Amino acid sequence: MTVRDTSRLTAPARRVVAADVTTGPVDVDALAAAVADAAAGAVVTFGGVVRDHDHGRAVTAIEYVAHPDAGAVLARVVADVAGRSPVDAVAVVHRVGPLGVGEAALGVAVSAAHRQEAFAVAALLVDEVKEHLPVWKRQVFDDGTHEWVNCA
Repeated sequence: MTVRDTSRLTAPARRVVAADVTTGPVDVDALAAAVADAAAGAVVTFGGVVRDHDHGRAVTAIEYVAHPDAGAVLARVVADVAGRSPVDAVAVVHRVGPLGVGEAALGVAVSAAHRQEAFAVAALLVDEVKEHLPVWKRQVFDDGTHEWVNCA
């Protein structure tokens, strides 16, 4: 059963502000600013950042490689989640190419009337992007070896 939010003056806008695959840096703060909305009492962000380890091995860099349709797939996924969620605006950017430790690979921002909605939709967007986006990751280790991961 869905409970209707009677505190709102207008229906959720469900705007997709960004759904991009890029080779440039991901600026999570800029995404947060882009989803700002007068009806939103919450703006939630997520930055998926390259960490320095995986399964007990030191990681020095990663590389993401995207299928040519990745941008269109991302746009569909983001539009689908926004369309079925009580949000005012969403923005998602996934970076491809070489990234160093500490750089953002995925940025998500969600504005909604209430924090519970914003947190839930941000988490859903991350999960849906990871499940559907045709992007493959190559990890480079400190000994010079590498491996491809999440390549189903």
